[in-house]
Amino acid sequence: MKNTDYDDFEKKFAQRLTSLRLLKGVSARSMSLDIGQSAGYINNIENGKSMPSMMIFCYICDYLDISPRDFLDFDIDDPCSSNDFLCMFNDLDHEEKATVISITQQLLKNKL
Repeated sequence: MKNTDYDDFEKKFAQRLTSLRLLKGVSARSMSLDIGQSAGYINNIENGKSMPSMMIFCYICDYLDISPRDFLDFDIDDPCSSNDFLCMFNDLDHEEKATVISITQQLLKNKL
């Protein structure tokens, strides 16, 4: 990976952490302390001054109730809602799923 790719990843990571933390409604300081780190830890990540270790990244994901995979999928704005929807969708039978798909297609069609 080129340095520019890594720099871009760090920026996206920091933005993702900030947006997910805000969705949860907690301060950076509170989150830092809740995961057992110094008061400025999350703030340093969000400001691009540091990156978490793999273990701390897992703590962050647990704290935010998100899988590491969903955290790193920068294209999903609200992964918790997406996951909730998928869990509910998976509980439907075939006919109900077809109905949901049809409604979704109509909504998207009307959006264009």
